[in-house]
Amino acid sequence: MRPLFIRNANQLVTLAGSSTAPLVKEKMNELHIIENGSVWVEGGKIAAVGTDEELSRRFQERIAEAEIIDATGKTVTPGLVDPHTHFVYAGSRESEFAMRLSGATYMEIMNAGGGIHATTKATRQASEETLYEESKRRLDQFLLHGVTTVEAKSGYGLSLEHEIKQLTVAKKLDETHPVDVVRTFMGAHAVPAEWKDNPDGFVRVIVEEMIPKVSELGLAEFNDVFCERGVFTPEQARIILEAGKAYGLMPKIHADEIEPYGGAELAAEVGAISADHLLRASDEGIRRMAEKGVIAVLLPGTAFFLMTKAANARKIIDAGAAVSLSTDCNPGSSPTVSLPLIMNLGCLQMGMTPAEALAAVTINAAHAINRGREIGSIEAGKKADLVLFDVPNYMQLIYHYGMNHTDTVVKNGRVVVKSGRLCY
Repeated sequence: MRPLFIRNANQLVTLAGSSTAPLVKEKMNELHIIENGSVWVEGGKIAAVGTDEELSRRFQERIAEAEIIDATGKTVTPGLVDPHTHFVYAGSRESEFAMRLSGATYMEIMNAGGGIHATTKATRQASEETLYEESKRRLDQFLLHGVTTVEAKSGYGLSLEHEIKQLTVAKKLDETHPVDVVRTFMGAHAVPAEWKDNPDGFVRVIVEEMIPKVSELGLAEFNDVFCERGVFTPEQARIILEAGKAYGLMPKIHADEIEPYGGAELAAEVGAISADHLLRASDEGIRRMAEKGVIAVLLPGTAFFLMTKAANARKIIDAGAAVSLSTDCNPGSSPTVSLPLIMNLGCLQMGMTPAEALAAVTINAAHAINRGREIGSIEAGKKADLVLFDVPNYMQLIYHYGMNHTDTVVKNGRVVVKSGRLCY
């Protein structure tokens, strides 16, 4: 592989210096931007970062052998990282949109057989090949929006056979697609219809059958649970998360989305790497998360689409908890792949600064999936995951809402999107 030399970026947004821990409080505004910045890539890794003058002098005798990308007038950032998605699924749920517009709530739709249950039915019926092809199309769209690493949860199988199918598809996508796919087991996404009268029995199935098999097959790194009234109680969630830890799966938790339910407190108690949603999290729960280093993964697209008030990112940041942002890409409550749009919503609806929003989809998002030492910033030794946005500064990337400014994407030192088109 030839060296790659990305030259003369109007802004090179490095986010350097945070590989060992996520950014918190005022540090989230420190992006470490280099004007007229350049990056030298060797063997799929970042070899050097600096001004174009510095790197041109350092690599003077090797420039002729390198592939050159002219970033004049553009903004270069780390590859975007999406730390919370459900993108591996079959079917579609646009019919629920009209129901919600007519006043039906998320839980009312789910309890009527829609929501997660509708997608579970479609995902169970889909073949592995169909599930792969549908999910690959979504992954292509993530890549076209500058995402180079994405977390993917199961949770639309809700049986051992179909949870394994979902995670197997996610693993195959990780192996065959340029985007890295980090896998999370979420058998505890909902209580399936066949277990609705015995939810504790389903918890036992998760703990005694699903988690051991997922671990044995090496299909997941994390274990997640939807801790919410009408889904899984804090007591059930604790059992599931502790069982996952015993099998080497790091805990994550869908917490306090619909009402205060002790999810943030539980995340701190079990040592979760992240607690996600947090629209209704208590002040005490946020304080405990900050104390224990639990990352808050906030999902403003979900609040926007469900027409509800978003999480208070400003309060969470000021409390000292690290904040990340994600699309929560899923078929019912956030059907989007656009992290640039999510950054905009983070500013407009949750009180974040543009710098905080960018940090939240790069280095902090990397830490939320245990990848902070590998990706999320532009530093020597890290993966060469980079995005060239056709805007002169990062502020315009966030200011222009609903637009995709992605020009070029580099994944592991290889150009995979060029002039806004896939080329892998």
